[in-house]
Amino acid sequence: MPDITTDVLVIGTGPAGSATAALLASYGIENMVINRYRWLANTPRAHITNQRTMEVLRDLGIEDEAYLYATPQHLMGENIFCESLAGEEIGRMNSWGTHPMAKAEHLMSSPTLMNDLPQTFMEPLLFKTACSRGTQSRMSTEYQRHVQDSSGVTTTCLDRLTGREVTIRSKYLAGCDGGNSLVAEQENLPFEGRMGVGGSMNILFRADLSRYVAHRPSVLYWVMQPGADVGGIGMGLVRMIRPWNEWLIVWGYDISQPVPVVDAALATQVARQLVGDPALEIELISANTWTVNNMYATRMQKDRVFIMGDAAHRHPPSNGLGSNTSIQDAFNLAWKLAAVLKGHAGPALLDSFSTERAPIAKQIVTRANQSIGEFGPIFQALGMTGGTDIDKIKASMDARCDATSAGEAQRAALRDAIAFKKYEFDAHGVEMNQRYRSDAIVTDGQIEPAFDLDAELHYQPTTWPGARLPHVWLFDDKGGKHSTLDLCGHGRFTIFTGIGGAAWLSAADEVAAELGLPIRAHLIGPRRPYLDHTGDWARIREISDSGCLLVRPDHHVGWRSEGLADNPAAELRRVFKKLLAR
Repeated sequence: MPDITTDVLVIGTGPAGSATAALLASYGIENMVINRYRWLANTPRAHITNQRTMEVLRDLGIEDEAYLYATPQHLMGENIFCESLAGEEIGRMNSWGTHPMAKAEHLMSSPTLMNDLPQTFMEPLLFKTACSRGTQSRMSTEYQRHVQDSSGVTTTCLDRLTGREVTIRSKYLAGCDGGNSLVAEQENLPFEGRMGVGGSMNILFRADLSRYVAHRPSVLYWVMQPGADVGGIGMGLVRMIRPWNEWLIVWGYDISQPVPVVDAALATQVARQLVGDPALEIELISANTWTVNNMYATRMQKDRVFIMGDAAHRHPPSNGLGSNTSIQDAFNLAWKLAAVLKGHAGPALLDSFSTERAPIAKQIVTRANQSIGEFGPIFQALGMTGGTDIDKIKASMDARCDATSAGEAQRAALRDAIAFKKYEFDAHGVEMNQRYRSDAIVTDGQIEPAFDLDAELHYQPTTWPGARLPHVWLFDDKGGKHSTLDLCGHGRFTIFTGIGGAAWLSAADEVAAELGLPIRAHLIGPRRPYLDHTGDWARIREISDSGCLLVRPDHHVGWRSEGLADNPAAELRRVFKKLLAR
């Protein structure tokens, strides 16, 4: 007999695991989350928090609390390229939606704001939310192995406090156990790519650097130093953790050599070099080494066992996609597990998790590693490539100041190279353009709209089934504003229609009663509960007033009808049975 039973066992309390637990608990699903350590995140690791992730936190009701701990978007500022923080600035670029045009796109795309929320704040927020809503948690409990059968999963763990083995019986298992996932290994899930393509170290410290940075706020300060021994490329990163007295230096090492020991002396030396202050004193908080990976799962589940987060997509921190994708993995899986466990859906619905999220894993791993390579043009423009002759490199960098045609060309090349880094630091489309294709989406053959703009740089809203429901503001009769995203989600399916589509509402009630499935329905129009005063909804919905949008609990459109069907109840019945594998 197992020691413990639960519906869903979650391995790991990182962003993926804690988000999964919080969502399941919010949906009323019994779950347990375990952590091999006695603490949550003790280093700031992930930090960039994009709008799509903030929409998940908004759905959970914890968006405002996240802003309390986050560095706000305006202080994320501009990426700075310099010879040291105290030295000459080489260039800068507006990042993270702070350029006026990018800011407008952000404001039009979501009711939420991008921010910088280190994992030391994000993880406790999600974990606390899970536990306060009913998740059972066990710290110092180490996953060892599992066996699944036709009715559930039996997991063996080590209680690290007593040294005893504990068995946990669950109906489903979610492996959120990081880049060296034992869950993925035991299920022999397929991966592409390779681990350990580069070596890096993190140096976390406190020092008041406001005199170097407060006038040019940024999250990331890229230090380009000829002769700096940083992975052979002469570049280090000084990352803001808390403005402007807590910092993280990312410093490379040769992956073919032994892992370096980072002590206080080395950390101080590196900090002094990158800051450019030979007398700088730091308070070293911690230091650790890690590897740059380029690997993703091509299948993220096997029967009753799932992997998500770093267990499924292993990549460098470029583009700030790690915890964001992890939390969005959870948003995709949690409602499906809830639907199956409540009897609202057939087990085949769960197959859509991998179908929908594995392509995202490939996309973000590819993008993150590609972004590393896109520093190359900056090095080339500065003359920092092709050798170790420090005097020659310095002369090449100085040449950009010359009043010559060659100097002018070099300055132009440098401007273009820095501007091109928008594909890493301002790639709104990478963050927001996910469109799913699976059996949990019913397109009825409707052709997917093409991207008119660069799909990596710009979010392009559509209600095509599989896309995230576009955000616009609607109003109530008291003048209150409501995002379209606020009118859906929260673990429920939602119907949107307009005047002329009242039959969809009665059809939704009929089908909801028949299937035992809670469905919300909104009729938007004048003298109705929600009004489209600006006309933005009518312009963006891509259906007529009598049409219908069916939105899944994760805000993605599951199906749409351009107009009123001859038999709305029969249409909804057909769609729900297909979408839910009934």
